[in-house]
Amino acid sequence: MSEALIISDPRIMMGKPVVAGTRITVELILEKLAAGETIEQILSEHPRLTVESVRAAIAFAAEAFRAGVVYPAEKVAG
Repeated sequence: MSEALIISDPRIMMGKPVVAGTRITVELILEKLAAGETIEQILSEHPRLTVESVRAAIAFAAEAFRAGVVYPAEKVAG
């Protein structure tokens, strides 16, 4: 069994999902991608990340939305 790339621990970043072994949140990765940064730019800014960990963050977010929870949507610039 492979080690999880995304973890949530209440002692790290108040329990927000992070890339294992870092304090880099899934939220931060998604915000950077939404702002137009490429994976390569994110990796250069955060050398502890890998392509696999960025993809794991995206997959984690997709799975979270499949949970069937309704999220109120605010108007987002874009």
